[in-house]
Amino acid sequence: MKRLISIIVAAVTVTSANSALAGTDSGFYVGGSLGSAKIDYSQDDPSLGDIDFDEDDTGYKVFGGYNFGIIPLIDVAVEGAYVNFGEQQTVGPILTSESEITGLSAFGLAGLTFGPFGVFAKAGFLAWDGDFTVNNIGASDDSTDPAYGIGAKFQLGSLAIRAEYEAFETDNFDLDFTSVGVAYTF
Repeated sequence: MKRLISIIVAAVTVTSANSALAGTDSGFYVGGSLGSAKIDYSQDDPSLGDIDFDEDDTGYKVFGGYNFGIIPLIDVAVEGAYVNFGEQQTVGPILTSESEITGLSAFGLAGLTFGPFGVFAKAGFLAWDGDFTVNNIGASDDSTDPAYGIGAKFQLGSLAIRAEYEAFETDNFDLDFTSVGVAYTF
């Protein structure tokens, strides 16, 4: 009987330690990420021929959110971010183009936490503003479009390392952002 009680106490201690490391308590968090932003645009233009713009650049985001921590092992959060997708450009014999896009995003997140490791999915919107230049002719555009993503995290206490893939689907082009960053929960 003493051995059974010792095993139960050890199991509770290990489980409690993993819960403390997981950092799934509710609270505000802030963070930043750096990664690769890719824009994909294609169109058949009668005057220029086939336009195929598929370029990437380094982008970054600064984010904050609130984790509700309602149920153990399950994360539910809301998150907002400022995203700078960098400056994508291509130079060709017929077509020279450049894009510079920034935006504000709002997401709902749901995830599973397994000790210090976790996975999550997110869905929401991106309000973006872009400046575009094609053959030295500039234009600006903005819109609010749906967005979604998936990610994984490794969390020790209040500090988490996150890896994410986010997709933003506009009417005119597709924008992907793959990033790695850190988050701190208060």
